[in-house]
Amino acid sequence: MEQPQPKKELNNLQLRLLAGIIGGAVFIGAIFWSAWTFFLLFLVLTVLGLLEFYRLLAGKGYQPNKALGVLLGLELYVMFFWVKYGGLDPQWLYLLLPLMAFTLVAELYRKKEHPFENIAFTLLGVLYIAVPFALLHVLAFWPERYSWQIILGVMFLIWASDTGAYAAGKTFGKHKLFPRISPGKTWEGWAGGVVLSLVVGWVLSLVYFDLSLELWLGMAVLVAVFGVLGDLVESMLKRNLGVKDSGTLIPGHGGILDRFDSLILVVPFLVAFLELTRL
Repeated sequence: MEQPQPKKELNNLQLRLLAGIIGGAVFIGAIFWSAWTFFLLFLVLTVLGLLEFYRLLAGKGYQPNKALGVLLGLELYVMFFWVKYGGLDPQWLYLLLPLMAFTLVAELYRKKEHPFENIAFTLLGVLYIAVPFALLHVLAFWPERYSWQIILGVMFLIWASDTGAYAAGKTFGKHKLFPRISPGKTWEGWAGGVVLSLVVGWVLSLVYFDLSLELWLGMAVLVAVFGVLGDLVESMLKRNLGVKDSGTLIPGHGGILDRFDSLILVVPFLVAFLELTRL
């Protein structure tokens, strides 16, 4: 009698590839389809990112106000969307200031140890994760309408920077970029990321006409510089907390912070760059 063959499990590379293809298709589709699917995609990422950040801190004994932090992050994200898409008066954003100040008052009633550390980490989660995702609406509705081209272009630039850095680092990497935080990164890899980002920025200017060549190239430089710094910042966080990955949500890729660390840091610089070009 023939024995049943054992099922073959996917190895890590196959798992990463499969998750990357499925995730990439969902990601690109949501951004391309409409402003609402874009909004919902990053709404979910904002909540998951905040929960992941607070869970990492709780694992080291810290006690941030998770519920209030997620609520503040959601309010920030939704209000930015309605200002850019729904025509909400920007003055309503001032409402966020007393809401953030309420974090201090709420800590009075939690009766937790180290209250000011809890307050600091609660607000840090909002600043680190919710603010960049909220600022994506400035890019998405620049100048005055929903532009999937800009959002997808930013993603392509980040992917190009990562791919160029990996390929050049593997081939030519000798000089360490930041060995104290990330021993695997090299200056040669970073240069490869810059070059490929500039090439992709030039290609984007030929097919995506919402921005000029100069703006696409400027954004490519910012992504190549601050994207890798975002990766290093997240590595610094993980080293400080003693974890390898920020989470296990994405098979083979880690957590939300692992996957979007470059985007999180680069978005404020891109927003400032595009807004200042209006002057």
